[in-house]
Amino acid sequence: MRSTPSKPDTRPANPLFSSGPCAKRPGWDVSVLSDAALGRSHRAKDPKAKLVRVIEESRDILGIPDDYRIAIVPASDTGAVEMALWSLLGPRGVDVLAWESFGSGWVTDIVKQLKLPDVRVLEAPYGQLVDLGQTDPGRDCIFTWNGTTSGVRVADGDWIADDRAGLTICDATSAVFAVELPWDKLDAVTWSWQKVMGGEAQHGMLVLSPRAVERLESYTPHWPMPKIFRLTKGGKLSEEIFAGSTIITPSMLCVEDQLDALTWAQSIGGLPALIARCEGNCQVLADWVSNSDWAAFLAEDSANRSCTSVCIKIVDPWFTELPEADRAATSKAVATLLEKEGVAYDINGYRDAPPGLRIWAGATIERDNVEALTPWLDWAYATVKAQSQAAAE
Repeated sequence: MRSTPSKPDTRPANPLFSSGPCAKRPGWDVSVLSDAALGRSHRAKDPKAKLVRVIEESRDILGIPDDYRIAIVPASDTGAVEMALWSLLGPRGVDVLAWESFGSGWVTDIVKQLKLPDVRVLEAPYGQLVDLGQTDPGRDCIFTWNGTTSGVRVADGDWIADDRAGLTICDATSAVFAVELPWDKLDAVTWSWQKVMGGEAQHGMLVLSPRAVERLESYTPHWPMPKIFRLTKGGKLSEEIFAGSTIITPSMLCVEDQLDALTWAQSIGGLPALIARCEGNCQVLADWVSNSDWAAFLAEDSANRSCTSVCIKIVDPWFTELPEADRAATSKAVATLLEKEGVAYDINGYRDAPPGLRIWAGATIERDNVEALTPWLDWAYATVKAQSQAAAE
C-alpha cells in the first residue's frame, strides 16, 4: 500500500474560498444588519437614502466620474449586463470577446437572442486571452474584464481607443474593487454585490457614461423591451433609476449588508487597500505554484492573471495521462476531501473549465488563511493520487 502523507498542522481560520457568493468581510457578524430598513417601503425617505448611499459610496471608493450614472438593478450582474445589451446594442456592428464561460454566454445572447446582423466573435480557449488588437473602435465592444471561470483578465484599458465611435460594455463583476478600472475607457460597466465585497446575491450595479446615455436617448431598439430592462421614458433617460428609485423592490437586508461592506472598505483605506489585499493573496498562491510539482496557473500569461478568481490546473504527468472523465473526477475528489476536512469549501474548477481548482483570493479573504491553505492543497492532491494509484494496483 502507498503511504498517505501527513496532514498539515494549521488549518485556515476561515475555509470560505468560494468564487461566488464570496466570503464576508473580516469580522462580519449578523448584528451589522440590525439597522436594516425592514418592513419599510424602499421608496420612503430613510430606506431610499440607504439606496442612494450605496450608489454614492460606490462612486467614491471606485473613483467613478461625477457625470457617470449609477443604478442598482435587479438580477445580479447577469441582469445588469443583459440590461446594457438589450438597451444599447443595435446601431453599430458588435465585437464580442470571450475567453471563458460568462463571456461565451454574452455571445449566445447577442447572436441567438438579439440576433444582431453584424457580430464578430473573438474567442480564446480557457487560459488564454483574445487578441485585443483585433477590436475595431468603430464597433461596440462587449467583454468580461476578469474571466471568473478561467482566471484570465485584461491587464489594462490601453487597447481601448480614446476616440472610439462604438461603446464599450464591460462585465466587471470579479474585477471591480480589485483593480483600478479606467472609467474614461468604459461606457457601461456592471457588477454584483456578492463578489469582491462579499455582499449578498440578486442585486446588480450598472454604470453608464455620458456616451451611453446619449445612445439611450438617440436610439430605440426594435425588439420588445422587458420592464426590468427599461432605462428610458419618452425617449429620455429615467433619471430616477439612477437616484435610488429601483425598478423593482430591492432587499433592504441586502442593502444594509452592502453598506456594511462599503464602510469596511473605506475604513481600511478604500480602493488601494482592497487592491493590495487581492494582490497579496494572489502572491501567496503564486509563490506556492512556483514551488509545486503538480499545480500551475490556468492563465498562461502572468500579466493577464486574475488576482481574485485564481484558477489552478494540474500538470502532474500522472494526472494529465488520465482519461478526461478521470481527470474531472480526480480534481473533484481533491476539492471534496478539502471540504470534508473543513479546510476549503467550493474550490473545484468551474464545470465548463478544464479540470482543476478555483480559489477565490478577493479582498475579503485574509492572507494568513491563504497561507494556511496551500499545504492542505498539496496534502489533498497527494492523498487522492496515492489512493487512486493504490486502487489501480
